[in-house]
Amino acid sequence: MMKILNSKTKNFDKNLDYLLFKRRKSIKSDKVSVTNIINDVKKNGDKALVKYERKFNRNTTIVPSATKINKLIKSLNPKVKKAIDTAYNRIYKFHSLQKFKNISYTDKFKNKLEYKYLPLESVAIYVPGSLVSYPSSVLMNAIPAIVAGVKRVVMINPGFKGNQNPAVLYAARKCKIKEIYSIGGPSAIAAVSYGTKKIKRVDKIVGPGNSYVAAAKKEVFGDVGIEGMTAGPSEITIVCDKFSNPEWTASDLIGQAEHDPQAQCILISKDQKLISKVQMEISKQLKSIPRESVAKKSLKRNGILMYVANDSKIINIVNKIAPEHLELNVKNYKSFIPKIKNSGSICLGKYAVMAMTDYNIGSNHILPTNGSAKYSSGISVNEFYKRISYINLSKKGIESLGPSVITLANYEGLAGHAQSVKKRIRRK
Repeated sequence: MMKILNSKTKNFDKNLDYLLFKRRKSIKSDKVSVTNIINDVKKNGDKALVKYERKFNRNTTIVPSATKINKLIKSLNPKVKKAIDTAYNRIYKFHSLQKFKNISYTDKFKNKLEYKYLPLESVAIYVPGSLVSYPSSVLMNAIPAIVAGVKRVVMINPGFKGNQNPAVLYAARKCKIKEIYSIGGPSAIAAVSYGTKKIKRVDKIVGPGNSYVAAAKKEVFGDVGIEGMTAGPSEITIVCDKFSNPEWTASDLIGQAEHDPQAQCILISKDQKLISKVQMEISKQLKSIPRESVAKKSLKRNGILMYVANDSKIINIVNKIAPEHLELNVKNYKSFIPKIKNSGSICLGKYAVMAMTDYNIGSNHILPTNGSAKYSSGISVNEFYKRISYINLSKKGIESLGPSVITLANYEGLAGHAQSVKKRIRRK
């Protein structure tokens, strides 16, 4: 089912590059299909929004009533509520440590420079939904915004047949989110980007989604902010050795594959016997999960089992893949840590399973995908700040530093810059 690569074969690197490129290209190709939807919502607002909701989610209600929300939350199993409470507390505690301190600096001329962090005024968090729902994504999106001090947090979450998931609604209430919209997909992204009669636009959109949602966010970027990464279909790369448990490893791969047919699951090992055992375990375990068909599609399209002969080659491959999630399920994982530069998050050792980080460990599970871990990081409190520089120059300061500025401005051919400084310097 999964593709098998061997680093000792002649075309190994070429084949790996092709498989990674093929997936990235298929995700990016969805951009074309979202443009018309975005333009339709920009032009026709709520009317277009309802049209797409009816088509994709069999839903005609954009704004769920308070009565309906209360009723759905009341139906939620108390154990699930308690699990969400536990996750909330742990995520909040870890993210509260990420707050930034403002900077203030005064030089010898009494020039004062300051750097202040201000929270964004409004943010929309996208929470995947419809047939599946993720209360954990509500917490991962909203808590960093809350810690940063964002005043208006809006949740967009597609329901199905007019109903949203009770756990998602409970998590939203836990985060004190007052604006909840039962919308999803590219049309939802367009609605919060440009506004409609029912929905006021926001300054930034964050949150994971399928390839269409990721493409829509890129399309509206510039008119509205988005994360500095691609938060698209999920990915995991697992590095194993002869000491790894094949049953556990197979379950970790399946756990990622069940998210989306576009999910990417990769196993790398120096032990060929382990690879064979994992392969057999996957076939066996797939039969026991409800989302078997989704996981099968994912593993067939984007699953790779790799035999790689040495650690240095493994490290190079991991950095090339730049996975969203990386599990170093090897005995000597400490030797890998300093050399791995590209990954959204790294689970260290056999007990640090990615599934735990998706829920209540405290770190954030909204991470860079599609190779964007090479230049970006996962969601943090930093995502919800903007930074402003404040400059106060003294008379002595401009007189002391001004001549140097005049020299550089004239060199660059910007005489107006030079004159604006020159006019403020005391004439002798």
